[in-house]
Amino acid sequence: MSSDRFMRIHSAEFQAMAARVLRVTQLTSRLNSLPFDDEAGRAELFAQILGRPLPPRVTIYPPFYTDHGLRLELAERVFVNQNCTFLDYAGIRLAEGVLVGPRVTFITGGHPVDPQERREWLTGAPIDVAENVWIGAGATILPGVSIGRDAVVAAGAVVVDDVPPATLVTGPKAGVRRQW
Repeated sequence: MSSDRFMRIHSAEFQAMAARVLRVTQLTSRLNSLPFDDEAGRAELFAQILGRPLPPRVTIYPPFYTDHGLRLELAERVFVNQNCTFLDYAGIRLAEGVLVGPRVTFITGGHPVDPQERREWLTGAPIDVAENVWIGAGATILPGVSIGRDAVVAAGAVVVDDVPPATLVTGPKAGVRRQW
C-alpha cells in the first residue's frame, strides 16, 4: 500500500492481509514464548515471520511484535530491544547500525480522518530509517516518516514529520488540529 493509495476494508487485498496478520500473530506468539537461549528456534521463526533469515549481526530481544513481517527490512547491525512493535504492511526499512530502544512502535497503516470513511478504508505509507539512527524507549514513529542518518529520536517522542540527518527530536506532538 503506497502513501497515495487506499485499501478498501473487506476487499480481496484486505482479506489476504488479514490472513497474513493471523499467521504472523501465531508465529510471534510462539517466538515470544521460546527460551531466550533457543537461538535455532528463534532463527527459524524469524525466517517464517520475515520470509527470509535475519541478516548477519541483527539482534532482536523478545517480546517482538509485527503484524505482517514480509515488509520489514532489517540491515546488518540493527539492534531491537524488548517489547517493540512493527506494523509493517506499508513497509519499514531500518538501515545498518540502527538502534531501537524498548517499547518503540512503528506504524505504517492508518485510517482516513473522515468518520464516514474510517471503517471502510485503510491508508498507509512506508517508514524509512537511515544508517546509525538511535530511537529511544517508548518512541512512536508514524506512517510516511523518514529519519535521516545519525539522527536521535528521544524517549517517548511521537514522530509525525521527517527527521533531518544528525538531528535530535523530542516530545509528544498531540494537539487539536481541526474539528468536525
